Amino acid sequence: MTVAISDRASEIAARVETFVREQIVPYEKDPRFEVHGHGPTDEMVAEMRAKARAAGVLTPHILADGAHLSQRETAAVLIKSGLSPLGPLACNTMAPDEGNMYLLGHVASAEQKDRFLKPLIAGEARSAFFMTEPAAEGGAGSDPSMMQTVCHKDGDHWVINGRKAFITGAQGAKVGIIMAKSEDGACMFLVDLPDPAIRIERVLDTIDSSMPGGHAVIQIENLRVSADQMLGASGEGFKYAQVRLSPARLSHCMRWLGSCIRAQEIATAYACTRQAFGKPLIDHEGVGFMLAENRIALQQCELMIDWTASVLDGGSLGTVESSMAKVAVSEQLMKIADNCVQVMGGTGVTGDSIVEQVFREIRAFRIYDGPTEVHKWSLAKKIKRDFLKGQAA
Repeated sequence: MTVAISDRASEIAARVETFVREQIVPYEKDPRFEVHGHGPTDEMVAEMRAKARAAGVLTPHILADGAHLSQRETAAVLIKSGLSPLGPLACNTMAPDEGNMYLLGHVASAEQKDRFLKPLIAGEARSAFFMTEPAAEGGAGSDPSMMQTVCHKDGDHWVINGRKAFITGAQGAKVGIIMAKSEDGACMFLVDLPDPAIRIERVLDTIDSSMPGGHAVIQIENLRVSADQMLGASGEGFKYAQVRLSPARLSHCMRWLGSCIRAQEIATAYACTRQAFGKPLIDHEGVGFMLAENRIALQQCELMIDWTASVLDGGSLGTVESSMAKVAVSEQLMKIADNCVQVMGGTGVTGDSIVEQVFREIRAFRIYDGPTEVHKWSLAKKIKRDFLKGQAA
């Protein structure tokens, strides 16, 4: 990174980069990594995490005392973990676990942390966040207020019923965070997985393929959850979702920036060594300019992430800033990945390097955590509100 960060973050980031480049990049050719399937096997993830643990880079953004690095420090570390699509999995900085750990670290009770958070930090369990619902049924997607999954109190328990969709990593997860609607409003529950009342109907075939377990459609039928497994109080679910929202958006930007940095390295090496029409490809302006544009965009993304992280570190929820960053970074990274594929020609659309996969993953990122259009719509509403407020004053 070119922005100034703390010595401790620099040291951790350097160790993460060395680990990912030297020990994890070779796994990209491992047959257990289903590049066009539903991600690496759990066996492979456990193997990589054992190496990360030995190297002292497992869950590097959470310190030994349970404290999190600042958002600016986290950016320095997560960007390095993203240098391989497998890096975040190996280092335990991957979505949805990273966001779920952040949420539980800030909201869960001591008992809940011991039961649900501790195995996540140790890299011994994966988690899933059950919020999105099937669009065909009018369920919650980009608008969580449309939630159809319901819950009601029954003695010392809550009973939950509903369907969920695009639930990342549900297959194979051991910890679940379920959002449902009570008479008071949205609620969040912590559950142990698997549970017979939570049935995976199918795992979707999606354009991205780096997340173990893929993205599943889930049926929840009469799930009984002890009252002490609710996060906070009934009706406070949206408030807690806001705690998770901005950092999770931003950490996506961090990890995929790392992936695009690597794609740029690969495309640059190809352009500098591949000869065409009597000279290296990079000496042809049509190619060299794409790499130059990428270099500018990478710098812009880094600075956008750092600015938003600084806002979060200042104590703000950063809802608007993280929305702006999500749009700006995802759109820039899409162009960067596309340029890298184009520079490499036929080679760029093959599995001979991770460039093709990075392109697919970034395309999905433009939708996950809110499509670009939803963020722009929300920002436009704020612009209008601010204008009208100014007129009234």
